[in-house]
Amino acid sequence: MDEFMRIAIDEAKKGLSEGGIPIGSALVKDGKLVARGRNKRVQEQNPILHGEMDCMNNAGRIGSYRNTVMYSTLMPCYMCAGTIVQFKIPKVVVGESKTFPGAKEFMESHGVEVIDLNNSECIEMMESFIQEKPELWNEDIGE
Repeated sequence: MDEFMRIAIDEAKKGLSEGGIPIGSALVKDGKLVARGRNKRVQEQNPILHGEMDCMNNAGRIGSYRNTVMYSTLMPCYMCAGTIVQFKIPKVVVGESKTFPGAKEFMESHGVEVIDLNNSECIEMMESFIQEKPELWNEDIGE
C-alpha cells in the first residue's frame, strides 16, 4: 500500500478512537508529506472540519498547490471537492467510494485526476462506522 494512503488510514483510525468519524487525509507535495488531517467535526464541534479541510488547515500556506496530491480514505464531498478545485490540486487518491460516492464527477469536470483504490480496509472501516452510528454519519453528510 502507498505510504501516504497508510497515513490517511492512520488518521482515520485516530479520529475514530477520539469518538469522531473515521475519515483521514494526507497532502503530498513533490513526493513529500506536507500535512495530515482527519475529520474532527465531532471532536471540535465544527461542521466544516472534514478530513481534507483539517489537512489543508494543517498545511497552512504552502504557495501553489499545483504539484500536490490529496489522499483521502473516502471520496471527498462537494465542500472538500470545491476546496480541491479552488486551490487547483491536480490529483486526488481516495481509499473508497462504495460507502459514499462524493463529488468525483465534479472534480473530474474541473480537471482533477481522481483515483479510487477501492481499498477493503477503508470500506470495512466506513461500513462498520455507518452501521454503528448512522445518526452521526447522516449528520456528517447533511442528511
